[in-house]
Formats: sequence, structure tokens, C-alpha cells
Amino acid sequence: MSLSIDGSSFYNSVTSGVTDTTGKTSSLQQTLSGFDSENATDQEMLDACKGFETYFTEQVLKEMKKTVHSSDEEGEYMKCFGDTLVEQYAQNITDSGSLGIAQMLYESMKK
Repeated sequence: MSLSIDGSSFYNSVTSGVTDTTGKTSSLQQTLSGFDSENATDQEMLDACKGFETYFTEQVLKEMKKTVHSSDEEGEYMKCFGDTLVEQYAQNITDSGSLGIAQMLYESMKK
């Protein structure tokens, strides 16, 4: 499978309709808009791809969480640290490599 990536159109298509109150969207946009894949090192490209996969996974998990009602959500701990828990879950999923989104993007960017 071949995937062509243009920084701005890729960012716009991925993040359209996603609301982010923590500023991660603008951070991701700055990374993608200033990213020059032809002059970047392999590690920089892989880090950018992993950052995207983490962000994407976090957004999916947050949307999934909205569909399930749980009594755990009403506790003080979850009110304060629930988003941090979701962020950590997303990071762990990315670090495990089980989704493979970052690897696919990386391989596409190298071409």
C-alpha cells in the first residue's frame, strides 16, 4: 500500500472535526507544517510519526470513552487525572507498536 503525504493537507484531513482543548492540535500542526521529510533524519521522522499515532490513538480512546458510562468516571481522581490516564494509554499503545500506524507513515515518508 502506498501513501502520499503532504504536510498541510494530511494534517487538515486528519484533524478536521476534532476538538482539542489542550493545545495538542496546534503543536501537531506546527510539527507537520515545519517538517521537511527530505532533510529530516530517520529518528526525527519516526518521532514525528509516533507523535501522530499517539495523538490519533488518544482521540480515538476519548471518543470511545464517551460511549460507555462508568461509575468510576464520577470519582474525584478520575475527574482530575482521567485525561492523563488516557494520554498514558495512548502512549503505551504507540510504544508497543501494535497498531503500526507510525511505522506505515514512516515507511511512506522515507520513499
